[in-house]
This record gives sequence, structure tokens and C-alpha cells, in this order.
Amino acid sequence: MSIEVRDLSHIYGQGTPDEQAALQDISFVLHGGEMVALIGHTGSGKSTLVQHLNGLLKPNSGEIIVDGTDIARPGVSMLDIRRHVGLVFQYPEYQLFEETVAKDVAFGPKNLGLDAEEVDHRVREALTLVGLDYEAVKDRSPFDLSGGQKRKAAIAGVVAMRPDILILDEPTAGLDPGSHREIMEMVKRIHDSTRNITIFVTHDMNDVAALADKVLVMSRGRLLTVGSPTEVFSHRTQLSAVGLDVPPLMDLLGDLKEGGLPVRTEIFDLDEAADEICGALKKQKEK
Repeated sequence: MSIEVRDLSHIYGQGTPDEQAALQDISFVLHGGEMVALIGHTGSGKSTLVQHLNGLLKPNSGEIIVDGTDIARPGVSMLDIRRHVGLVFQYPEYQLFEETVAKDVAFGPKNLGLDAEEVDHRVREALTLVGLDYEAVKDRSPFDLSGGQKRKAAIAGVVAMRPDILILDEPTAGLDPGSHREIMEMVKRIHDSTRNITIFVTHDMNDVAALADKVLVMSRGRLLTVGSPTEVFSHRTQLSAVGLDVPPLMDLLGDLKEGGLPVRTEIFDLDEAADEICGALKKQKEK
């Protein structure tokens, strides 16, 4: 499975006085098994882009090729798109609506036309993957869950459809640090289990450094750069110019290097960074 975006452009209010180019000539390719971070300043076009990837928005021009099919082409079945691409919006817990958690998670698989046995299997599987005990929550109202549990249950509803491409638009928005960590651990667990393409939109550069294989950087509706976290974060000046930071640890190493300490900057692990700094200081002392 792969997804290829070719020369994608989208204009809001085309032909009106308020016309605004939201996406301009976006092109990239993602491959099966990749964990992809989508970053950019507020208003850079991230949410607009991901809504094109599952067919919610149609481009003014360009192609979105998923498993060999251009999903932007007229006449493509939305059900077929949903089988391949699952999108979890910001604050997905606001979309919970069924009387029990199990019924809510089952809603998507049922709409795929699956039989009752397969639906039940997927509900159990999805709730386990997001870290919820099936027996403990299946008959509870989703509205009686804690905030973090609600979000997990909402994400389980998309995971239960087993999409080849799972997109999470700022999955940790509004969460406290503990819940943030739980959600990102859950995202990694789901990805490791399914080996699908997982795309997560985030402002947290530590999450990018810890989880992403590939990073897409958006700025003013354009794709600024694509690369590994190491490649992308090596361009501190370029990122700063579009309102983005690098992980604090990498930023520290960059400052030390600019100050004359010969350290490697492409390090995301605290212990490794400490060893690198101590080693560089020792070498300086020996000179």
C-alpha cells in the first residue's frame, strides 16, 4: 500500500473576493509501514491536506493515488476510500454518540457491511489496541468515560475499520502531559500492530523525533520539505523562519556546537546526548 500526492492544489472560495489558496502544488509519496509526522505553523494547511487524503475535500487540481486509484477522480466511491483511509479529527471524543462504547466502536465496521461476528471481533481488537479493557467498557456509556478514555474510544472506532492509512489530526490536543504520553504510546502500539501508514499532525517536536520515520513540513499552503527527523531538524534556521522549533535537546546541542563545542546535533536520546557532551568536553580538556 502506498499513497502518492501529485501537484495537489486547493482554493477556498474560488472565484469570490475572499478567494484563498490553501494548498499549492503539493507532491509527496508515502509507503506502507511508514510513521509520518505532518508539522507546520497554525494555518499552514495541515488540516486541509489531511481532509483531502480521505476524500472529505476535493482538490481544484492534482491527484491523490491510493492503492492505484485516484480518489480525487469524480465517481470514486466514498465507501471504498473509507476502507483504505481512516481520519481521526481533533477532539474526536465530541463525535461519540451511541449509547454504549461497543456500539460506538462498531458503527464504522457495520457500515462496511461486515457480519456480526466480524464486527464484534474488530471491536474487541480495536479497544485492546487503544488500551481499553473490552469487558470493563463495552456496556458503559461513552459519555461516562474520562477525557482520555473518551478519546481512546473514539480512535478505536476508526481503528476498527482497519484502514491501510490512519491519519490523526493533532491526537493529543488539549491533553495533560500524562494523557499526551498515553495517546502517543497508543499511536505507536497501533502502528506496530497494523504496520499501516500512520500520519499524525502535531506541534510537539519531541513526538516527531521519537516516533516519525518521515516528516512533512508545511508552510503557507506549500510543502516546504520532506525527510527523516534528522534531516528536517538539521535545518534549524529554515524551520525557525516558518515558526517551528526543533526538539529542545537538539536545540541545546546546536547551540553548543555554534559555541565551539564539537558535538553531533542529530541526537534525540537524553543519555546519548549527555555522553556526547561529556566526550566533547573531555576532548577539549585534553587539547
